[in-house]
Amino acid sequence: MLARPVIADAEYDRLMKRLQDLEAEHPDLVTPDSPTRRVGETLTEGFAAVRHRVPMMSLSNSYSEDEVREFDARVRKLSERDELEYTVELKIDGVAVSLRYEDGLFTLGATRGDGSQGDDVTANLRTLRSLPLRLQGPAAGGSLEARGEVYMARPAFEAYNRAREAAGEKPILNPRNGTAGSLKLLDPREVARRPLDYFVYGLVDPGRHGVKAQMDALARMRDAGLRVNPHASLARGVEEVLELCRKWETGRLKLEYDTDGLVIKVNELRLHDVLGATAKSPRWGLAYKFASLSATTRLLDVVFQVGRMGHVTPVAVLEPVELLGTTISRATLHNFEEVARKDLRVGDWVEIEKGGEVIPQVMRAIEEKRTGKERPIRPPRKCPSCSSELVRDEGEVALRCENPACPMQLRRRLEHFGSRAAMDIAGLGSSTVDALANAELVEDVGDLYKLKPESVQELEGFAEKSAAALVTGIQASCSRPWARVLFALGAPHVGFSTAELLAEAFPSWDALLEASVDELSAVGGIGPVVAEEVHHFVRQARQGRVVEKLRKAGVTLSGPARVRKSNVLEGKTVVLTGTLPHLTRDRASEIIKAHGGTVSGSVSKKTGFVVAGEAAGSKLDKALELKVKLLDEAGLLDLLGESL
Repeated sequence: MLARPVIADAEYDRLMKRLQDLEAEHPDLVTPDSPTRRVGETLTEGFAAVRHRVPMMSLSNSYSEDEVREFDARVRKLSERDELEYTVELKIDGVAVSLRYEDGLFTLGATRGDGSQGDDVTANLRTLRSLPLRLQGPAAGGSLEARGEVYMARPAFEAYNRAREAAGEKPILNPRNGTAGSLKLLDPREVARRPLDYFVYGLVDPGRHGVKAQMDALARMRDAGLRVNPHASLARGVEEVLELCRKWETGRLKLEYDTDGLVIKVNELRLHDVLGATAKSPRWGLAYKFASLSATTRLLDVVFQVGRMGHVTPVAVLEPVELLGTTISRATLHNFEEVARKDLRVGDWVEIEKGGEVIPQVMRAIEEKRTGKERPIRPPRKCPSCSSELVRDEGEVALRCENPACPMQLRRRLEHFGSRAAMDIAGLGSSTVDALANAELVEDVGDLYKLKPESVQELEGFAEKSAAALVTGIQASCSRPWARVLFALGAPHVGFSTAELLAEAFPSWDALLEASVDELSAVGGIGPVVAEEVHHFVRQARQGRVVEKLRKAGVTLSGPARVRKSNVLEGKTVVLTGTLPHLTRDRASEIIKAHGGTVSGSVSKKTGFVVAGEAAGSKLDKALELKVKLLDEAGLLDLLGESL
């Protein structure tokens, strides 16, 4: 349990075999906590769903010391304390699980899932040698539920990958992915081969155990035989918390397991009930995320990509380098103004990092490593896809290809049109799009609806069934709502929310086509720049041709007109937060829009009202801070003269 084995693995295996033989001879002697029960029978029906007795919520993230100070100020205000004690614990980069013990025996293990329910992975968790099947000490005969994180230590992970490669198997990408994949295996015997370990960090219903502080909860779980991370610290006041944040910013690099931050919790558990939670996160805790780690590599070349609107973007081709468990060989350079600002050159040694530990980007050139052989990065004059002359609009930093028949633009438009948020056409991924474009079966998105299974079947990678499935998926998309179709058409600056606003104000393509710039600008949430772009986009001759093809195919090009009941909320933005007693979020939004209001997802100084329900979260906090007027459901209905 303490990761300090007292006998060799071979001796452990010999004793395990002896125990298995004894239990086979005397099955009446098998106990629920026998080590042989760590490897269960193969599951054939997948994983059962387990409802958590207490929801497994995720913590809000912070990325700066100022945000930690804001958190401290907020919880001190809500708890009416001048200073608070916090626990500061390492945030292990693994998979969250819940461990349930009844009468001292391990009976259930589940993943976080959606927070309300997760997968029953009891059989897989039994394979963890460090996880006790029977609790010890005062908890030995009682019930206990703990929350924790399953992970793989790096040395064990690397040894396991070497063994896989020696056996001709593909190595696992990184410890985090390896852990998640291992817990979802249907054969616990295979899970037992994986070097999984765990730490617990939370005790469910601590009051039932007579525990009043988080540090005491950690001690209680440790006394019960559960693994608790040894680096948890107690901090008095926010400045001591920040000292620990600075310490672990570099100290984490000496650990044998990955950690992507620290978890800061109010130590006094009674205050957890006082502080409560938002719909997603407890107010008594915060995850402080470490700054992204960086790596250095060579900038080998720059290639140019063309987006669906014709914008040309430079992309760095890098000498492959490992960063946070992934191999990076490409990174966006955003635009040529950014390239010039950073003075990047082909052949440079560069520093890269993952923005938010996800998207790789080139931060700077390491000038002291230059040899004089590096080459400047010149913006192209012609489109890399169709060789058309590129243009740069006044006030814009991006170069643009104006050729509507540009092959790369067509590919990106097709991908966007078929994406899940747009027409949601199953099977219309990048490889299918490339195949269709290369075979010249489509010239625009309207041509998708003319495709026949027999012509698709001739493409590489397609058979009779897959060709028929693609065509069926395309035809099924005809019934997508008008707002989705408008978004799929891909007007500049028109995301899904903007498409919804436009579709509601102009309930058909024809109505949108007739709208003036002023009429477009008058729609709440539509600014003058977007209005100009949309006005130009819908009047393009090629766009008209596409829409006529869609019309003939039976694609939805109209929707229900917006019914305006009053102008009470004209020009006002309303934010909904929490759960209302009777109205769903969608119904409340409909009512607000029917009275001229606009519904927004964020609170600002320009917000007219915040309508708050039960478990209102950070939006309510922001509204109080900015002194935005608050309404409850009854107050909203009264204001608008509506009834349930």
